[in-house]
Amino acid sequence: MNCRNLFLAGAALLVSSAVALAAPTAKMKAAVADAGRPAADTARDENRKPADMLAFAGIGPGKVVVDMLPGGGYFTRIFAKAVEPGGRVYAYFGSQYDARLKGQGKDPDNQFADLKATYKNLGVIHGPLPQFVTPVPVDVVWTAQNYHDMHNKQYAMDVNEVNKAIFKSLKPGGYYIVIDHKAADSAGADVTESLHRIKDSTVKQEVEAAGFKLVAEGHDLMYASDDGTKRVFEADVKGKTNQFMLKFQKPRR
Repeated sequence: MNCRNLFLAGAALLVSSAVALAAPTAKMKAAVADAGRPAADTARDENRKPADMLAFAGIGPGKVVVDMLPGGGYFTRIFAKAVEPGGRVYAYFGSQYDARLKGQGKDPDNQFADLKATYKNLGVIHGPLPQFVTPVPVDVVWTAQNYHDMHNKQYAMDVNEVNKAIFKSLKPGGYYIVIDHKAADSAGADVTESLHRIKDSTVKQEVEAAGFKLVAEGHDLMYASDDGTKRVFEADVKGKTNQFMLKFQKPRR
């Protein structure tokens, strides 16, 4: 490798590290400290490190953010505060979960009605993930602990189509953040269903195939007690699984 290439490689590493190690701002910390968050959420903060996650993703005032597969809204609530003033958050519910929700007596078309009343900058989108689309181009698409679900046979979807659709919905230069339970490097493809994990190498390959560039990796959610071979719900690793943090960018041109 010549001197010029060495310099460029070193510069790229420095940029990636700087992004990954960005410190939370006062605004980010205030979003996490919001008194309106339920106690069940704040009890998880020590392990989920939400202020550090905001810093890693670069979510702040004025940003338009999608919380894809938001679960109970843990991050949705935080995002809604973090993007004030001038920003907007969309909670994107994939219709692959509709049957399960109906079985629980819930209406898939009326999720987060209570949160929309509380957070005026929150919109809700419900539809098939392979047809992912947003009302406007967005700055960040975020998904945490759910990417692996898209590989499960019961949902029968093409993950590559999902990633391509997300690419189209992002602004040039926008970010796609994927955080998930890390599987051991030796794990087979069925690990997404058996352990609710996925290999970070699999995610990198799939997302980059859609046109994204990996620009940062974070290590804030690594726990030495988890070797990636247990179900994420087992008592000795629940809440403290090793999770990879990947930040992909849509090229500006």
